[in-house]
Amino acid sequence: MRQIFLDTETTGLSPSDGHRLTEIGCIEMINRRFTGKRFQTYLNPEREIEKAATEITGLTLDFLRDKPKFLEVAEEFLAFINMPGTELIIHNAPFDLGFLNHELTLINHTWRPIENYLNVIDTLVMARRMHPGQHNNLDALCRRYRIDNTGRDYHGALLDADLLSRVYLNMTAGQTSMTLGTETSSSPVIETKIRVERIMRQSEASMLILRADEEELKIHLEKLAMIKERKESA
Repeated sequence: MRQIFLDTETTGLSPSDGHRLTEIGCIEMINRRFTGKRFQTYLNPEREIEKAATEITGLTLDFLRDKPKFLEVAEEFLAFINMPGTELIIHNAPFDLGFLNHELTLINHTWRPIENYLNVIDTLVMARRMHPGQHNNLDALCRRYRIDNTGRDYHGALLDADLLSRVYLNMTAGQTSMTLGTETSSSPVIETKIRVERIMRQSEASMLILRADEEELKIHLEKLAMIKERKESA
């Protein structure tokens, strides 16, 4: 079973407002073993970046201006994720897929929407089912599973995909070592749980838009305030 942990960074919150991708990060795992294969690229969004987005990611238009446009990397990205049996694992999948599908629409690509071609596991849906009434953003899950994310001063697509992979292995009770090719195979119970989650996702008529609750928004705003304070004191 091939799984890709995927995350993106963007210029803002919604592609319907004209916002674009600024980074894509992917990490490959096969049969619960990390292969070392990764896909990462920064992108020239061809538009201004909202101040709040820059405060979260640290990315500026000056930094991204000479980076490739999505059109230039689309085929390489699709080739990386489009292999038989591949499953995408994303935290809050409607957000990332919404932006990726929007980018594919802008270049008039025939390969869309992505979820029509690949199975998708949304770890936010999983977390809310496993931990109802609790914080389930990536930072909260890292704390819950004792995953070190102290180096996450800014959000980065590849960094967050890496953290997500560790969270996922904990959520599915799999082994959590990041060494390559040395993991023990998972139990039938674990694999059954993965298949059940996939079936549950496929049974949904459409992807749910999962909006942050009040507590998650509070944590997000506190993070922004902390980043702003660090920048002003630097």
